[in-house]
Amino acid sequence: MDHPGGAITGTVQAQAFPYVVAVRALCEFTAKRGDLDLRFTPSPSAQEGMLGHKLVTARRGGHYECELSLTGDYKNLSVRGRADGYDGQLNQLEEIKTYRGDLAAMRANHRALHWAQAKVYGWLLCSKLGLQDLNVALVYLDISSQKETLLVECFTSAALQQFFEEHCERFLAWAKQEQAHRQARDATLAALQFPHESFRPGQRELAEAVYKSASSGRCVLAQAPTGIGKTVGTVFPLLKAMPSQKLDKLYFLAAKTPGRRLALDALARVMHGAPRPLRVLELVARDKACEHPDKACNGDSCPLAKGFYDRLPAARSAAVEAATLDKPALREIALAHNICPYYLGQDLVRWADAVVGDYNYYFDMTAMLHSLAMANQWRVSLLVDEAHNLVERARKMYSAELNQSSLRAAKKAAPAALKKALDKLGRAWTELHRDQETGYQVYPTLPQKFSSAMLQATSALMDQESAAPGSLDARLQEFLFEVLRFSRLGEQFGQHSLFDVTLSTGPDGKAHSTLCLRNVVPAPFLASRFAAARSAALFSATLSPTDYYTGMLGLPEDTVAMEVGSPFRAEQLSVQVSRHISTRYTHRQRSLAPIAALMARQYHARPGNYLAFFSSYDYLEQVAAGFAQSHAGIATWQQSRKMGETERDAFLARFHPGGQGIGFAVLGGSFAEGIDLPGERLIGAFIATLGLPQVNLVNEQMKERMAAVFGSGYNYTYLYPGLQKVVQAAGRVIRTLTDEGVIHLMDDRFGRAEIRPLLPAWWSVEGYAGAAAK
Repeated sequence: MDHPGGAITGTVQAQAFPYVVAVRALCEFTAKRGDLDLRFTPSPSAQEGMLGHKLVTARRGGHYECELSLTGDYKNLSVRGRADGYDGQLNQLEEIKTYRGDLAAMRANHRALHWAQAKVYGWLLCSKLGLQDLNVALVYLDISSQKETLLVECFTSAALQQFFEEHCERFLAWAKQEQAHRQARDATLAALQFPHESFRPGQRELAEAVYKSASSGRCVLAQAPTGIGKTVGTVFPLLKAMPSQKLDKLYFLAAKTPGRRLALDALARVMHGAPRPLRVLELVARDKACEHPDKACNGDSCPLAKGFYDRLPAARSAAVEAATLDKPALREIALAHNICPYYLGQDLVRWADAVVGDYNYYFDMTAMLHSLAMANQWRVSLLVDEAHNLVERARKMYSAELNQSSLRAAKKAAPAALKKALDKLGRAWTELHRDQETGYQVYPTLPQKFSSAMLQATSALMDQESAAPGSLDARLQEFLFEVLRFSRLGEQFGQHSLFDVTLSTGPDGKAHSTLCLRNVVPAPFLASRFAAARSAALFSATLSPTDYYTGMLGLPEDTVAMEVGSPFRAEQLSVQVSRHISTRYTHRQRSLAPIAALMARQYHARPGNYLAFFSSYDYLEQVAAGFAQSHAGIATWQQSRKMGETERDAFLARFHPGGQGIGFAVLGGSFAEGIDLPGERLIGAFIATLGLPQVNLVNEQMKERMAAVFGSGYNYTYLYPGLQKVVQAAGRVIRTLTDEGVIHLMDDRFGRAEIRPLLPAWWSVEGYAGAAAK
C-alpha cells in the first residue's frame, strides 16, 4: 500500500533532489509489462478491499505489525510507501491483495507487478531493521470464500537491494528529466507575458479574479459576457499562478468539443514564443479515439493492445517532447509506436501540465482526473468553461435507471446457476410497485428487500464470471453494469435525489416498470470535487442568480461571485418584447401566424442572416412549415433531430457574410451556445418561449424537492433554467464591439417585472414590438 503523500509526478518543486516517488508508482513505471487487457474481470470494490485487508491482519495476532511506513533512498530518489504487514516471528513481509474467482487465471503481468511491489517493500524493511534475509509473501484473499492463498519466497537482503536499485536506476533518468522540466516550466510561467498588447474591456477584471482565487485557494463564480475573451482571460492568470502556488496541473473542463478547441487555442496563444513549451494534453472520449472499434481492448483481439506496456516507455518519451498533444498529435505518436492512442493519453495525464477534457473526467462518479489527483496528492486548479451546463450534466452523472425489460433479457440469457438470484430480484422488483395505481410515482426510500436482492444478484453474476471468465452473455454483462451503478447510487440516496417508478407497456405488449434514481441537486456529489482542488474558476455568460449556481453545484461558502461588466453598448442591440404573442402550450397553434408575420416583417426591414429559436422540434417544424408556405421568397434552413457533425457544419456554413435567410434551431441545442457568428454572419435572433422546461410529473416532483431544499421550487425548476437558455441563445447576436443586431423576445411574459433582472443588465429592452421592426 502506498504512502499517501508518495507519487511519481505530484510533488516536483523548483528545488534540488531528492525526488519523491511512491512504491506503487515506481513499480508501475518500471515493472509493468505485457498487454493492455480490459476484459471484464469482476474485482472487489474499494470497500471490500479495505475490509479484506482488515480481515487478513486480524487473523495474524497481536505481534503482527500493520501499515509499516517505509522510506529508502537511492542516489537522488526517495522511495516511500506503507507495507501491509510484517510478522516478526516468521520474519515475513506480506503484501495483501484481494480478488474474485480463479486465482490461477490472474494474468502474469499483474502477478509480476505484485511481486515487484512486495520486493521493493522487502528491501525497505531490510534496510530499516538491518535484516540479512526476509520472507516476502503475496497474500491473496478470495473475497467470496475468505480463503487465503500465500505465495512465499525467501530473499537475501543483498538480492532485494539489487532489485530495488535496478528499478530505481530505470526511473532515475526520467525523474531527472521531469524535475528539469518542472523547473524550466515554472521559470517560463513566472516570466509569462500577456499575449496581446492590452486586455479587452472586462478581461483584466476577470483575469485578476482568477489569479486571486488561485492565490487564496478559493473558488470564483464569474459571469462574464461573450466577446471579452474569457478563455484567454482565465488561462493566462492561472498559468501565471502555477509557480508561486506550486500547482502541479491545470484542468480545463469543458461541456462540449468547441470548448475544448477554444481552450487548446488559448493555451497555444498564451504560450506562443515561450522558451519552454507547456505540456498540454487533450482527453477525448474512447469511442472517438478508438482505432479498432470492432475489436476488444485486449492483446488477443486488438493489435494496439498487444504488448502495450512494452512499447509504452518509448511512446511516452516521444510524447513529452511535444508541446501540445491534441487528438491528432496524440494519435500520430501512438500509431508510430503501435499502441492505443486513448490509453496513451490516459498515461500522459501524469506528465502533462495542462489537461483539457470534458466535465466528466473530473466530476463523474468514477472520474479519472479526480482519482489521480487524490491518489498522487497533486495540487490542481480547475477552469470550468460554460459552467451553466454543469448543473444538468452533473444530474445525469449521478442518476441511474433500471428497466424491467433488461432484467427479462438477462434472465433469458442466464445459465441455470444464476436463475435463482435473478428470479429473487424479479420478485422483489414486482413487489416494490405492486400497489402502485398511477403510471408514475415517487417513493421515499429504496426498499431494503430490493437492495438486498440486487446485492445477491450482482454477487452471483460476478462469481459466475470469476469462475468462468468470458462466460457472461453480453446482455448479462450490460445488466450487471447497470445494477452495479444503481446499487452504488442507492447507497448514497438522500434528499438530493428522487426514487421513482414509471409503469408502462413494453414493445412485447407486457407491462413493465422503470426504476430511476434521479438526481435533482448535484451539490452533495460535487462539493468534494471542488474541495479537492486548490482553486476553481467557473465562468459563463449566464451564471445568475448566484445563489442558484452556488447551491446547486455545492460550491464552498467562501466562493467569490462576480459579474464582469459588458464591453457592449445598449445601442448595438435592439431588444424587443412581443407582448402580442403568447407561446404557452395551450396557445401554440394561434401563435404560429403572428410569429411568422413578425419574422418576415423584421427580415424585410433589414435583410440578412437570422436565427429563430424554439422550445422543441415540434414547435420549430410547425412554424417553419407555415413560414415557408406564407413567405416562400425568404430562404430558410433548419436544425433536424439527431443532426450529425457534417450536417451541423453545413447548417452553420449558411451564415456567411452577405448571406440572407433564417435558420430555425432548438433553444438549448447545439446552435444556441458555443458558436461564433460575428458581423454580417448573424444580425438578429427570434426567441419563442421563455425556454421553460415542460410541465410534467417528473418536473413537478423536482419542483417539490427544490422547494424543500431551497425554498424556491418554481424558480429553481423552471424559470432560472429557462431564462439561462434564452440569454445563451441571444448571446449569439453581438460578438464584437462593432456588431449591431436585433433580438425579438416573442412572448408577453418577457415583459414581466420579475423577468427583467434575469436578462443582461446592458440590454435596453423595448416593451412592444408588434407594430414595427427595426
